[in-house]
Amino acid sequence: MHVSVCMQMANLADADVSEEDKIKTILNQSTYDALNYNKKSSTVLPANYTCFRCGSSGHHIRNCPTTGDKNFEAPLRIKKSTGIPRSFMVEVNDPSVKGAMLTSCGRYAIPAIDAEAYAIGKKERPPFLPQTQSKAVEEDPIPDELLCPICHDLLNDAVVIPCCGNSYCDECIRTALLDSEEHVCPTCSQSNVSPDTLIANKFLRQHICKSLVWRKTLPAVFFFLRILTSVPGNEIHFKVALLDPASCV
Repeated sequence: MHVSVCMQMANLADADVSEEDKIKTILNQSTYDALNYNKKSSTVLPANYTCFRCGSSGHHIRNCPTTGDKNFEAPLRIKKSTGIPRSFMVEVNDPSVKGAMLTSCGRYAIPAIDAEAYAIGKKERPPFLPQTQSKAVEEDPIPDELLCPICHDLLNDAVVIPCCGNSYCDECIRTALLDSEEHVCPTCSQSNVSPDTLIANKFLRQHICKSLVWRKTLPAVFFFLRILTSVPGNEIHFKVALLDPASCV
């Protein structure tokens, strides 16, 4: 059947024609034309268009009058501090400060971590200078009451033995009792101490957990406080008291 005949049918789906003729009819009935969707570029610029080169309006960047001018200095472009919390920013008065950004309230600020980096600067090591080994960070000693009498390390899953009341690592004391033929306590030498009688020392476990968290977070706290202190090189002042590490131990 000819396609022109199919195009005159009211219900093409129920028509007694082949699927190929139906597809051809659908394609011929379609009003889509690629020419109808090609938008021609307009020479009229929007009212709010600003030239990215000179910062002025009224012309496209391709037609900027400063193109080829070697003495032209591009205007200062200030980035916005989108996504950076205000508590991590240090306010400045001069927008020409290196790394300055425009906040949502219309003020200029720079990230606190960048402020310290700009103040310290990059230190170049003189050539042919022997490399010095970095000093190891001295950690605070672990108190004796938190050490296992068997492995002499920090208690892991602290348990109390009922015979003498001492605390051990759960794995250490169980191994010591099972390795002994008469299940002898390694501290008071009492025999027939079953591993099933060990009691979890919940208070000591919580104390060790808090101590580990404090030891891990303490360096980060002092590093953040040091960042927020005044940076004389850029004349940035942030009134935050720097705590003494010795007083917090």
